[in-house]
Amino acid sequence: MGNRTGNIRRVAMGDTKTLCKIFNYYVKNSIATFEMKPHSFGQMEGKISSHPEALPWLVYEEDKVVMGYARATHWKGNAYNKSAYEGTFELSVYVNNKYRGRGIGKLLYAEVLRLMRRKGYRSLLGGIALPNDACVALHEHFNFVKTAHFKAMGIKLGKRIDVGYWQLNAF
Repeated sequence: MGNRTGNIRRVAMGDTKTLCKIFNYYVKNSIATFEMKPHSFGQMEGKISSHPEALPWLVYEEDKVVMGYARATHWKGNAYNKSAYEGTFELSVYVNNKYRGRGIGKLLYAEVLRLMRRKGYRSLLGGIALPNDACVALHEHFNFVKTAHFKAMGIKLGKRIDVGYWQLNAF
């Protein structure tokens, strides 16, 4: 990772354009997300404004250039009114393709994990479209363990895509 001169901070509305560029690269060119249509600025603003204040959504920047972001979201609990999932969260990280391989994802994940430990959680999940060696290595670096593998869950870029889940429990 080398010496990092950047800083990690909470996401802000001013990050919308950059976050769209980062995320939309993966929508168009990768299996990392199953999204098929790029996000508009309005969609990204909506995600930012509706993200629970208590959960981290962080950006990494150097010289005022946002190079990546990571966030924690509720696992099904809010969307499906399944309160038994309270305390279970899904994490995600996206790094600008130009800056991949510099350890930015690890820095962001380390900080999200630190904040989630302070908040208290029961279980953290990382859903990974496979194959994705870099994302698997990131999760396993932080002691996430593979707990599920679903075959041919989606089709993107003309390929059938498997999905794996890596889990980190607090106990």
